[in-house]
Amino acid sequence: MKISELFDLSHSMAGEYLSAFTYPWEALDGIKDLILSLQKTLSRDEYDEVSPDVFVHKTAKVAPTAYLGAPCIIGAETEVRHCAFIRGSALVGSGCVVGNSVELKNVILFDGVQTPHYNYVGDSVLGYKSHMGAGSLTSNVKSDKTLVTVRDGDRRIETGRKKMGAILGDFVEVGCNSVLNPGTVIGQHSNVYPLSCVRGTVPPYSIYKTGGIVVAKENR
Repeated sequence: MKISELFDLSHSMAGEYLSAFTYPWEALDGIKDLILSLQKTLSRDEYDEVSPDVFVHKTAKVAPTAYLGAPCIIGAETEVRHCAFIRGSALVGSGCVVGNSVELKNVILFDGVQTPHYNYVGDSVLGYKSHMGAGSLTSNVKSDKTLVTVRDGDRRIETGRKKMGAILGDFVEVGCNSVLNPGTVIGQHSNVYPLSCVRGTVPPYSIYKTGGIVVAKENR
């Protein structure tokens, strides 16, 4: 569950920022300020400020119907497709896909992340080349509105946060129409079956199957 176990920090502009924390949810409160700080370092030869505090790399493709809320950064060669809704506080890396009707809010997307079809990602961190299948969602508020707890077997870690979505390690694959409940943490190179309802932690190199059964991958 530690940042050092989930991510290769060289694949995000947020790498230095994240390295200051132990657990990824500790970094969620500061994403807005991080983006505003990073914007001051961006080269105007590489980025356009398309509206106040909204910076888009010159090689990125943004559909005319997409909404980019401040503050945000859209990285090189990233594609933001029609009707995407970036509400703000979104750091989107290089080579990402933000697809049709996708909503992002208070997130860090490492390089190569794909959220291509009808995804909601809020108060979350998605690691390098992780992928959200069509219709898969992060749920970031508990139904009883109590503070989010991260569960790892019998262990419980209090985050102190009312809003926390999911943390995906590098190369995680989430199947179509899955729901990642508040406080979900998925380790590197793990796969989630379609139509899953995921809660708690999933170890790295695992497969999360129907009914919450978790098995280790045979070939790593």
